[in-house]
Amino acid sequence: MIDWEDEGLLLDARHHGESSMIIHAFTQVHGVVGGVVRGGASTRKKPMLSVGNQLSLRWRARLQNQLGTLQVEPLRSRAAAIMESRLSLAAGAAVTALLADTLPERLPYPALFTQSVALLDLIGQPDWAHFWPLAYLQWEMSLLRETGFGLDLSRCAVTGATADLCYVSPKSGRAVSGTGAGDWADRLLPLPAVMRGEGDAPRDEIITALTTTGWFLQNRLHDGKPLPAARGRLLDAFGRQNG
Repeated sequence: MIDWEDEGLLLDARHHGESSMIIHAFTQVHGVVGGVVRGGASTRKKPMLSVGNQLSLRWRARLQNQLGTLQVEPLRSRAAAIMESRLSLAAGAAVTALLADTLPERLPYPALFTQSVALLDLIGQPDWAHFWPLAYLQWEMSLLRETGFGLDLSRCAVTGATADLCYVSPKSGRAVSGTGAGDWADRLLPLPAVMRGEGDAPRDEIITALTTTGWFLQNRLHDGKPLPAARGRLLDAFGRQNG
């Protein structure tokens, strides 16, 4: 019998039979795992199985490759904060959907887990909608880095220059300067200053940056398939913000 305990972020939950739920959670030590929660559809347990909630988990199975069963206890509920507005709902859904769709199961990403918890904790904080888009962009860049597809934006891949960096090569993930791009500029991805931690991070720049990270998420982590619709809804929500 295999038996371990961990904590995790709930990524999805669906009904299984009359009273159980099958869930997937991104755990601190064991990565993304799935399991059956017996009685998960009950009035006592179902409220804690809201996407984005943080749970204490006990996973048990006869064999490592089985689905297993999960005993769950609440650690932190984010349901109220996530349901507060269209933007918060889109934010929580985008983070959990990307984690569920892009991470391989049962591989630990402890740094990404910590950053994902911190990002979701921002929802509902005072003025969160003003600084959350930048935090989300940084999270997507971390998602790429932690899964082995980090972008190298330190210097031009062609000339070695550290100035005038305005493109990213879709092939190498490295920065390219205006001079280095030459006739290839229209084949490169935009590199706004916010991706290098420079400037005031205006909303339009963040949205442009997310088109670049989105390209790498789709083509490097998602095998060229469309990204979860939740991410598109989040970009739409960003675009509707005032200011």
